[in-house]
Amino acid sequence: MLVYLNGDYLPLEEARVPVLDRGFLFGDGVYEVIPAYGGHPFRLEEHLQRLENSLRAIRMEPPLTRRQWREIFHRLLDPLGDADQQLYLQVTRGAYERRLHAIPGTVTPTVFVMSNPLAPRDPELVARGLAAVTLEDIRWQRCDIKAITLLANILAQQQARDAGADEAILVRDGLATEGTASNFFLVKEGRILTPPKSAHLLPGITRDLVLELAREAGLPCAERDIPVEELKGADEIWVTSSTKEVMPVTRLDGRPVGNGRPGPMWQKMDALYSACKARLRAGPTNQCHE
Repeated sequence: MLVYLNGDYLPLEEARVPVLDRGFLFGDGVYEVIPAYGGHPFRLEEHLQRLENSLRAIRMEPPLTRRQWREIFHRLLDPLGDADQQLYLQVTRGAYERRLHAIPGTVTPTVFVMSNPLAPRDPELVARGLAAVTLEDIRWQRCDIKAITLLANILAQQQARDAGADEAILVRDGLATEGTASNFFLVKEGRILTPPKSAHLLPGITRDLVLELAREAGLPCAERDIPVEELKGADEIWVTSSTKEVMPVTRLDGRPVGNGRPGPMWQKMDALYSACKARLRAGPTNQCHE
């Protein structure tokens, strides 16, 4: 596998980062995951904008221009043909001469990009839906930054797995915010609802597209706070992310959501999302809503 590291293209097994890199020592960095369908990155401008927002939130300037990012992605994706991929890119503050909590005055960022096959969704899992649990959100106050410091998310994800679930929906001050690696939507009485953007949740690229598609299709939708009790009484629940796409949740805290099967509103949204992907596979000029 060919990867990009600090200006070089090299096999993954030859890629090396100094042990004094602040990403290794402190988790001082941010990342993005970008699906590519048929060799075409999905909603690329939105992903790059979120990357820039995350960088500036941690007091870093973008190390590359958008044109340079596109050139890297093309170089990595082009040899892979039409196979669906997921681009992973990570920017850390870089390696400093010593371990130092304070942000160094001068340090060169570490930039890493790789591409891996994007596995299709398991049809059986889609048909039966995901199981989720609600857990208290123990993370920090800047969850809108796509930071590489994911230990709290990992622990919550494992707690969900230990309970026989696929995902956890996190609760802060009585309000459901997001999943450990996803945003969420609920449907109640024909209306699609999702929490508003804030420092307590990641501004999901797929989340935004779902809202755009719903509005274009004339499906009632709104962004507002979701009390956890309202979540537990939903007719449908979905989770969304660049790799999960739009997945139905059919069990929450061990109880069926609605009738315990993927609901009709999810079926409409999944079809709309699938149509977006199909248009992108036909060529980058068919990008959804850029």
